[in-house]
Amino acid sequence: MTERAELLPVLAEVFRAHGYEGASLALMTAATELGKGSLYHFFPGGKEQMAAEVLADIDRLFNETVYEPLRQTNDPMQGIAGMFAAVDRYFQSGRRVCLVGVVALGAARDAFGEQVKTYFAGWIDALAAALRRSGIEKGVARRQAEQVVLEIQGALVLARALDDPKVFSRALDQAKLRLNMKR
Repeated sequence: MTERAELLPVLAEVFRAHGYEGASLALMTAATELGKGSLYHFFPGGKEQMAAEVLADIDRLFNETVYEPLRQTNDPMQGIAGMFAAVDRYFQSGRRVCLVGVVALGAARDAFGEQVKTYFAGWIDALAAALRRSGIEKGVARRQAEQVVLEIQGALVLARALDDPKVFSRALDQAKLRLNMKR
């Protein structure tokens, strides 16, 4: 029997590939191998509920693998290194676009604006906190955190546009150097 949690990554890939607007029920049923009735059984709120739960699942994953390690580690530079490794894994070294970014840029941004804002603000806040714990002044830490998240997101777009995941890897390396981290 299929579990709801098993469906979220599959649905995420449909939204990632087609955006919220282009993710049709036909594409979702094909990807999940479930009929419309079964899909609505799991998600009675339809496509909007599916997208909201997918975004919540991404937020949960980032909280566990990126934000909390940045906030909790005794060695902030170790937390930052862990963030880069987790981001590289999640985005498959630049081969996978950011679904939250896709939603942020699309017409569905208004429907999911709070989830989009929470994702990006949480990431920036957690990274800025780690940078502050490493001795960097509050305002500088905030600007550096914003810059790193901006570079990662921009690198994902550029890697996709150029069909060259190495763009993403180079951007991560440059961000690490800028934060005085070892390669």
